[in-house]
Amino acid sequence: MYGITPSARLRPSPFYEATVKEGVCAFTTYNHMLMPTSYGKPLEEYWRLINGVSQWDVAVERQVQLKGPDAGRLAQILAPRDLSKQNVGQGKYVPLCNHQGVLINDPICLKLADDLYWLSIADSNIWFWAGAIAAERGLRVEVSEPDVSPMAIQGPKAEDVVAAVCGDWVRGLKYFWFKETEINGIPVVVQRSGWSKQGGFEIYLRDGSNGTELWNIFREAGAPWGIGPGNPNWSERVESGLVSFGGDSDGTTNPYEVRMGKYVDLDVPDDTIGIQALRRIAAEGPRRHSLGIILDAGDPVTPGFLWNPIYNDGAKVGDLTNCVFSIRVQKNLGFALISTACKVGDRVEALVAGKMEPGQLVEMPFL
Repeated sequence: MYGITPSARLRPSPFYEATVKEGVCAFTTYNHMLMPTSYGKPLEEYWRLINGVSQWDVAVERQVQLKGPDAGRLAQILAPRDLSKQNVGQGKYVPLCNHQGVLINDPICLKLADDLYWLSIADSNIWFWAGAIAAERGLRVEVSEPDVSPMAIQGPKAEDVVAAVCGDWVRGLKYFWFKETEINGIPVVVQRSGWSKQGGFEIYLRDGSNGTELWNIFREAGAPWGIGPGNPNWSERVESGLVSFGGDSDGTTNPYEVRMGKYVDLDVPDDTIGIQALRRIAAEGPRRHSLGIILDAGDPVTPGFLWNPIYNDGAKVGDLTNCVFSIRVQKNLGFALISTACKVGDRVEALVAGKMEPGQLVEMPFL
């Protein structure tokens, strides 16, 4: 058994006490917070997501708030995706890049008002980055981290649960669109979104003191549909081909290499960070691309903490960025960030735990 040493550098979630009561038995760290990764029943948790409804503490998905007359201007400077037609109440997936066109985060950008935006970020300090850019450009905008903590309700029965709590209006929400509302007097934002392909919503709690109460409201409302605890599920996300920033990308990865090119608009203003580099990469073509790989091994393999090199005819051609034994496919599946000279159907080998594991490159998603 391992313990967690409390530290001012490691914050608990507003839902922490609720997840402890649910029986959480493993965490990871993400944005300087604890995120539940297991409740000790992996198969039950997996099938609950696939067939029913799962409740996740994803408060680690922090918000970078841009507020002020130049909030929209800053959002566009940061995002190489055209935000000029974004409506209030609409979210957009944006690949944030540095000046070299390297991916540094992939948040959902939520427009709450003409002068108020949230960047719902993955694991990196975009608050500092956004604040520095705002100051450098002399923009009239305050960059902060608000008291906002998402909880996800995911799975094919999630809509029924969220509608039972919020009302049938949620059934009309389009993907990434959201609405500000209250639940038993607790201020929230309800968005159709979530890191799974099984459907669902994220409930952005706007008052961290009400974390346990909000958790219990959905837990009780979801009882008729068999709701239970879960987390962003590794097997489901690999089967579904969902990219994990920082997991499937490294310090040189650009959006075109990890299937995010469709979210880059090359005609955004010239002062958008990274757009000059992205235009060049688009013209020249990326050197790597992301493909699926199915290993021949019949038993589950354990890739470890680091990427695993992939070889073709004895030459390194890329990396195995993740690998999981798929519950539905019953094979070892992974993502290959690999040379564009390698194509679907090619046979390759990955060095995993000191052993060469042969496999075949395939299209994604797997399911």
